[in-house]
Amino acid sequence: MYLVLLGAPGAGKGTQADILCKQFNLLHLASGDLFREALSKGTDLGKQAKVYMEKGLLVPDDITIKLIQEKINGLEKGQGVLLDGFPRTLEQAKALDKNLKAQNKQVDRTALIDVSQEELLRRLSGRWICRQCQAPYHLQSAPPKITGRCDKCSGELYQRADDTVETVKKRLEVYSAQTSPLIDYYRQAGKLIEVKGEGEPQAVGKKLITALKAG
Repeated sequence: MYLVLLGAPGAGKGTQADILCKQFNLLHLASGDLFREALSKGTDLGKQAKVYMEKGLLVPDDITIKLIQEKINGLEKGQGVLLDGFPRTLEQAKALDKNLKAQNKQVDRTALIDVSQEELLRRLSGRWICRQCQAPYHLQSAPPKITGRCDKCSGELYQRADDTVETVKKRLEVYSAQTSPLIDYYRQAGKLIEVKGEGEPQAVGKKLITALKAG
């Protein structure tokens, strides 16, 4: 199975990817992990990506596509894959289809974890970090015992710039603009499965597994 996992920041893709990979014996290919691997190994593609990553810019489609294709082409025969963080744009999706078709393969299903913007804002903007030990907290789901202080080292808690409500809203707007054409692309191809992503992670995982088996 070649499975694409879609979902906005905060939708819980990482957790669900682990659940699905264990259930269907899939290799988890996360674009961020591949970039870090390429950087650590000092590959040509890693060096090209580094220029953009150091500036805080998105790595261009052509570099991302080459990196993913290189990994997929090197897999053992019969190995199923869950793609997380790729494709991110319509151009990437078409390039992926072209590459897989050349190997007589295809994306079998695309699973979309659908979470309301209100819930995404709650999840993402509630994160706080300890300045000293970097322990993570969440104001709603995992609050500190003493407001503003770390349970482990009593360090000051702070909120990263990219976790403020204003920044989170912008991140979600960018995601929506990029991903809407992608969702339509897979829906028109008859490969899209949508599951509500609010609730306990294990319950969401069960819904995804049921939908994929039924599909």
